[in-house]
Amino acid sequence: MTDNAALLDIARAAAAQGADLLATADPGAVHTKGERDFVTELDIKIETLLRGRLKEETPDVGFLGEESTSPATAEGHGLEWVLDPIDGTSNFIHGLPLCAVSLALVRGGTPVIGVVHAPLLGLEYYAAEGQGAFVNGAPIAAGRASRLQDAIISIGDYAVGHDASAKNTERLAITAALAATVERVRMFGSAALDLVWVADGRTDGCVIMSNKPWDTAAGVLIAREGGAIVTDSDGSPHSLDAGHTIAANPAIAREMVQLLTNATSNTKINSAR
Repeated sequence: MTDNAALLDIARAAAAQGADLLATADPGAVHTKGERDFVTELDIKIETLLRGRLKEETPDVGFLGEESTSPATAEGHGLEWVLDPIDGTSNFIHGLPLCAVSLALVRGGTPVIGVVHAPLLGLEYYAAEGQGAFVNGAPIAAGRASRLQDAIISIGDYAVGHDASAKNTERLAITAALAATVERVRMFGSAALDLVWVADGRTDGCVIMSNKPWDTAAGVLIAREGGAIVTDSDGSPHSLDAGHTIAANPAIAREMVQLLTNATSNTKINSAR
């Protein structure tokens, strides 16, 4: 198999091709995937194009895409491309520039290559395992806020669809706990951007109360390579099987996990009464 440097070049070129379409094409028809969950013709076009390209360049590597496969039916064993053709589809539909092509290479369940290309922001983030993280060719590093009171923390989207109300009880409790503690809370609507902006020091942490591999795989690697700590919400090491995705600069990671633990514990206690 080609080495990581060559695989990163392949990933960057593929993501750039998708980003060119994202920057220049209209969404096309918008279809409903679920309650308040949408997919555009452009999502499908980008995924189809990149899937074919990657299959041609790396025929022995499997493929998992948000719009065309599920983890249960994904191709390949052990080495797999994981793609979200437009992370932040709702933002894109509404003309908000907070959206990106997110492409990762996962080996044995661990991301080893990651690219998050946000063309409407002029930002290309990328990393290879053990080689650091970069934006537009320049190295990046996680922020240095030493207290939660000085931190900007982003949160992932609230739940929609089945059981959204119950899921959002926990999310709202976490939001309230963060709002009472940190300098500012932000919601960008793109898990990939949440993670790479921790890596870049634009924010100090993010709380994503879900963990779909196409949303998080590339950003998790970039965050780690930028020096961030990435865990599940209980502080255990993050994996693509984790329930949640939490990233923070090392100085506040433990404090943030404790805040989340307290917030969710209170929610469970109150719901049991």
